[in-house]
Amino acid sequence: MSFPLSLPAGQPLLTVTHPSESVWQLELHNGADSRLTRHLLQEAFLPALDAVESDWKRSLKAGGKGDAALVIVGNTKQDKFFSNGLDYENAIKQADFFPKVFNPWLARLLTFPMPTICAINGHAFAAGFLLSLMCDYRVLTAGRAWCCFNEVHFGAPLPPPFAQLIRVKLVDPQLVRKCALEGHRFVPQELLEAGVVERLVEGKSSEVLAAALELAESKASLAKTGVWGTIKEEIYREVLVAIAENRTVSRSAKL
Repeated sequence: MSFPLSLPAGQPLLTVTHPSESVWQLELHNGADSRLTRHLLQEAFLPALDAVESDWKRSLKAGGKGDAALVIVGNTKQDKFFSNGLDYENAIKQADFFPKVFNPWLARLLTFPMPTICAINGHAFAAGFLLSLMCDYRVLTAGRAWCCFNEVHFGAPLPPPFAQLIRVKLVDPQLVRKCALEGHRFVPQELLEAGVVERLVEGKSSEVLAAALELAESKASLAKTGVWGTIKEEIYREVLVAIAENRTVSRSAKL
């Protein structure tokens, strides 16, 4: 596998690099605010995850030590957004978007077989915040950045997988209520104090990314036994069941 890898070919929406022997980096650049569109998820993000895992497994077969971690960051050419969430209006017009594209992406990233570190270099709204929560660790800019699920404010119900992930990742009932029912815009210090992020970083996207890469290096050895993803399948079983059920319900509704 040759890196950098830009996907999809021709009009890339993300780029995968391999900055060190044990760390891969996925940078979103679907515009400045990295909206999570069908095209991005299906033609770029999922193939990027496959490419990273395949490269890691090839290294293992070649006698590599097996250390591995993945860092995900928003467009580093700006410092305003990590991700502005789904292209919602178009997503809800596509009957198969959630069961065929979004839910498989959720399950794939949530159980990825190496530590995943999210470098939140700006605002993370709705599915953008969800993306950060699906990762195993989070590093957040200490600057101006709101993280929230704002569905309650624009009248969109939370899909069951969203709700389950919020409950599992945030744990505290008061925090869950503020997040899901009030659409509270969390500022960096709140998320640090709640234990949702591991570290706040002063400076621009480059500093946030550097801190995430450092954290990734420190966690990479956890992948080498090959059970990281399997363990996540167990601890996030409720979320995976909700994803599977949501896919079934969506297919039934379509029929």
